[in-house]
Amino acid sequence: MADEAKAKGNAAFSAGNYTEAIRHFTDAINIAPTNHVLYSNRSAAYASLNQFSEALTDAKKTIDLKPDWAKGYSRLGVAHHGLRQFDEAVSAYKKGLEVDPNNETLKSGLADAQSASGSGRSRGPPPAAGNLFGDAFGPDMWAKLTADPSTRLYMQQPDFVNMMKDLQRNPSNLNLYLQDQRIMQALSVLLNVKMQAHAPGDDVEMPDSPVRTESVAENSNTNANTKAREVEPEPEPEPMEEVSEEEREVKERKARAQKEKEAGNAAYKKKDFETAIGRYSKAIELDDGDISFLTNRAAVYLEMGKYDECIKDCDKAVERGRELRSDYKMVARALTRKGTALVKMAKTSKDYEPAIETFQKALTEHRNPETLKKLNDAERAKKELEQQEYYDPELAEKEREKGNECFKEQKYPEAIKHYTEALRRNPKDAKAYSNRAASYTKLGAMPEGLKDAEKCIEIDPKFSKGYTRKGAIQFFMKEFDKALETYQEGLKHDPQNPELLEGVRSCVQQINRATRGDLTADELKERQAKAMQDPEIQNILTDPVMAQVLKDLQENPKAAQDHMKNPSVMNKIQKLISAGIVQMR
Repeated sequence: MADEAKAKGNAAFSAGNYTEAIRHFTDAINIAPTNHVLYSNRSAAYASLNQFSEALTDAKKTIDLKPDWAKGYSRLGVAHHGLRQFDEAVSAYKKGLEVDPNNETLKSGLADAQSASGSGRSRGPPPAAGNLFGDAFGPDMWAKLTADPSTRLYMQQPDFVNMMKDLQRNPSNLNLYLQDQRIMQALSVLLNVKMQAHAPGDDVEMPDSPVRTESVAENSNTNANTKAREVEPEPEPEPMEEVSEEEREVKERKARAQKEKEAGNAAYKKKDFETAIGRYSKAIELDDGDISFLTNRAAVYLEMGKYDECIKDCDKAVERGRELRSDYKMVARALTRKGTALVKMAKTSKDYEPAIETFQKALTEHRNPETLKKLNDAERAKKELEQQEYYDPELAEKEREKGNECFKEQKYPEAIKHYTEALRRNPKDAKAYSNRAASYTKLGAMPEGLKDAEKCIEIDPKFSKGYTRKGAIQFFMKEFDKALETYQEGLKHDPQNPELLEGVRSCVQQINRATRGDLTADELKERQAKAMQDPEIQNILTDPVMAQVLKDLQENPKAAQDHMKNPSVMNKIQKLISAGIVQMR
C-alpha cells in the first residue's frame, strides 16, 4: 500500500500537482515511516511550493534515516538555499560530496550556494525581483534535463551541453540561443511550463514559473525587455528509488530476456524448435534468475527427443530454483518434466525407478493432478514390464510341478509359494490358479480360493477344474444355489464330467432338504444368517414385487400359483428356499 501511495505521489509531482503529491507522500509515510525516499520526495514537493521550512524538516529526516545517501544532502542544500541560509546550504552540499564525490548535482548546488554566500546577500526573505533564468539554470538543472524524456537524448549532444553550460555560467546569453528548439524545450522542462517556439527576432514572453514569485518590474526602454521574477532553486523530482548504473543494466537485461522468452514461446507453438532453443538460450544468458527459461527450453528438448539435454536443463532449474527460493510450482514443473523424459528413456522396469522417484519429489513440491497421473502411469508400466521380463513358461511349469509335490505331501503353504512363483513366471496359466485354489481350500482360506478359481475360469472358460474348484468352495460355504449354478455352467462345456455331475447332485440334495423343511433349527438359523449377508438375497427381499409374491404365498394361494408361472419369480423363490428364508410346507 505504501508503494501504491508513493506511485500516486510521483505521478502528481510529475504533473505539477505538488499539493496532491504531498498528500500522497504523507499517506505513504504513515504506512512506512522509516522509508527515507518518501521524506525525500515530500521535501521536493514542499520546495516546489516554496514551503522551504517544511522541505528542510523532511530533508533532515531523510538524512537521519539514511546518512550515506547523497540525495538527502541535495534536498537539505536546496531547502537551506530557499531559506537564504547560504552558509548552511554550502555545508550541506559539502557533506553530500563526502558521501558521493562525483555527484554533479551536489557540485553544481555547492557552486551556486558559494556564489550566493560570497555575493553578500543577507539572510531573510528573497528580494522582490531577480533573474528568473539564472535560477532556472541552477544546481538541479542537469538532473532535470536527464530525468525528462523530452530532453534526455539532448544530453548526448555535445553542442547542446556546451550551450547549457554557457547559460549556467551567464544566463544573460539566453537570447543567443533562443532560435534553437532544443534550448526552448530545455527551458520548458526547467521552468515546468509549456513553451512556444518563435522565429528569430521575435519578442519572447516567458510564462510564470510554478514556484512562488514576486511582482514583475517592467523596464521602460524601447526594447520592452521583461524583467523575470526571481525563482528559488526547484528541487528535482524523484519518481523512484535511485538506481545505479549496474541496477539499470540488470533491469534492461531482464526486460530483453522476457522478450526472448516470448519469441521462444511463439516459435515453440509453430514447432520451430531450433529457433525456440536459440531464443530460450539467449534469455538464459541475459537473466539467470528466472528458471522458466530453463523449463521452457527443457520442454523443447523433450519434444525433440533430446532427453539428456532436457534432464540437464531440469536439474539446473531445480538447483537454481532452490538457490533463488523460486515458486514451488516452478520447481515441481521442472521435476515433472524431468520425470517425463526419464519415462521416455526407460527400456527396462529398473529404468522406471528414477522416473517414479522424480515424480514423487515433484508431488512433495506441488500436488499437481497431471503429475500424479504420470506417477500412476509410470508405476503401472513398471509393473507390466516386470511381468514381461519375468515371463518364462518353462520355469513356470517347473514351479507348478514343485507345488504339486508339496500338495501331495500336504505342505499347503509351500505349495502356494511355488504356485505363486509359477504365476509370476506365467500369469496366464489356468492350471496354476486351479491348483492354488485347491491349496487355499485345504487351509480354509475360502475367499482367496474362490478368487483363484474365478481367475482360472476367466483365463480358460473350458477348463472343467475351474468350475469344480469354484463349486466346491461355494458348497463348503453353504451357498448351494450358487454352487449349483457354477456346476451347471461347467456342464455346458463338459457335459459328462463326473465331478460336475456329482456337484449338481449334492447341491440339489441340500436344496431339497430346505424345501422339505428337513433342516435342523441350528442349520436353518445358520443358513438364514449367511443368506442375509448375500447382496442377491437382500435385493430379492427389498423388491416390492417379491414382497407381494411372498404375501400371496401365505394369504392368496390362487395368486401365488399365477406368480409361479413366471420363470424369473420362480427362480427367486427357489433361491429364498435354498437360503432357508422361505420354507414350503
